[in-house]
Amino acid sequence: MSLEVKIATVSQINGYVKKILDHNIILNNVWIKGEISNFKRHTSGHLYITLKDEGGVLKAVMFRSAASSLAFDPSDGMKVMARGRISVYEAGGAYQLYIEEMIPDGVGELYIAYEKLKKQLESEGLFDEEHKKEIPRFPSRIGVVTAPTGAAVRDIINVITRRYPAAEIILYPALVQGAGAALSIVRAIEYFNAADCADTLIVGRGGGSIEDLWAFNEEITARAIYASHIPIISAVGHETDFTIADFVADLRAPTPSAAAEIAVPSVLELINRINASHNRVTRAMTARIENGRLTLKRFKMRTPKDRIDEYNLRVDSLVKAAEKSVGMKIMTLKRAFSEQAAKLDALSPLQTLSRGYSIPTRGDGSVIRSADEMKQGMEFTLRLRDGSRECVVK
Repeated sequence: MSLEVKIATVSQINGYVKKILDHNIILNNVWIKGEISNFKRHTSGHLYITLKDEGGVLKAVMFRSAASSLAFDPSDGMKVMARGRISVYEAGGAYQLYIEEMIPDGVGELYIAYEKLKKQLESEGLFDEEHKKEIPRFPSRIGVVTAPTGAAVRDIINVITRRYPAAEIILYPALVQGAGAALSIVRAIEYFNAADCADTLIVGRGGGSIEDLWAFNEEITARAIYASHIPIISAVGHETDFTIADFVADLRAPTPSAAAEIAVPSVLELINRINASHNRVTRAMTARIENGRLTLKRFKMRTPKDRIDEYNLRVDSLVKAAEKSVGMKIMTLKRAFSEQAAKLDALSPLQTLSRGYSIPTRGDGSVIRSADEMKQGMEFTLRLRDGSRECVVK
């Protein structure tokens, strides 16, 4: 009995192993700690790395799209934590780590905890814009939660005093670093909310390492900020530092000084805006008055009575013009009538009679035009210039 031998190609085996690795849940998203060696930055922007420890090595690649977000410059000998997926590069027949995220070792555990809490709170809706409260434009009292000494508190006080001296600054000294710092920040926020003694809160501190800023990445700090009915401006670290508090707060400021500028308006800017508005209103009123003056001038009117008088004059002028026009029309008609009357008079039979002529007519009024029409004994009427007589033919 012969056994059938199945023969696979190299490509098939590599493809098969790749499918196994790609479908492994653990290997699809894994954190690996090791030391960088054989570091190479390709002209394409991709990073090629070998991660090693005392027991082995692992090849890795970080494509340009992921490498562009690195906050540090990798180099040989640097210990790092890398997150990515394990897969096979089929053409080379070797498995490797495809890095999606990489951080220096030492802050790795904190960073992972930070990302885990960030995703949790985001899923709960603590970062949603619909929960953000509006920062008052003209606050009377500014609550400040920070260390009582240091550059941060000085910067906040100096900026607020310079920009808007009308605002009262209420400082609640709090721990912002080390053991108990998160609880100290929470108590300060709760105090301001219970006493309702501030219109806006600035919660923050100066820059530092991720360990220094960790109190602002604690869950209790985030939930206290979210629960505050007083709007909170988060002002933690430098512009490149982002904490959980920044995402939960109603507004994030890159620095404590920037938070103070956001919290209050500038008196100087307000004065300039008022002056600018005053100038705009003045110009508008001046233009309106000038337009009115031009309108009055166009109508030559100083008072309503002047306008009535002007209309009366116009009416009188129109009446005179109408009378003149009618008079001229009547004269024209009279001349035409006289001319026609003269023509009729010239053609009138009366004119002929006045010269000694007479007209014989029958009883029905018809004219007798010939002597032959007049028979003996015939009665007729003879019309003369000044009357008529009844006649009989003999």
